[in-house]
Amino acid sequence: VQLVESGGGLVQGGGSLRLSCAASGGIFSINAMGWYRQAPGKQRELVATITSGGSTNYADSVKGRFTISRDNAKNTVYLQMNSLKPEDTAVYYCSGYINFQDYWGQGTQVTVSS
Repeated sequence: VQLVESGGGLVQGGGSLRLSCAASGGIFSINAMGWYRQAPGKQRELVATITSGGSTNYADSVKGRFTISRDNAKNTVYLQMNSLKPEDTAVYYCSGYINFQDYWGQGTQVTVSS
């Protein structure tokens, strides 16, 4: 099983980015999927999660600005990030509970300039 993220990059403060994460490789069960981030010198933290039924959970710091969604037919999870702030700068990681195991993507860099 592989998780491949895309969509990171450099954006000015107030801008938007959309991250995607596609799961592939012998998948027979996908439950919750989510996004986490790790800024330099800080621990990895939860950004947002979504269950297979579509229930969502967000970190307080991103509520109202970020939206997580998923396409179960494509085994893909998305993170729409609006009103980005410099403090959102981090490596963003996709995670998924797939085939009853936790998997992580390789991470994608998001940099927000002030």
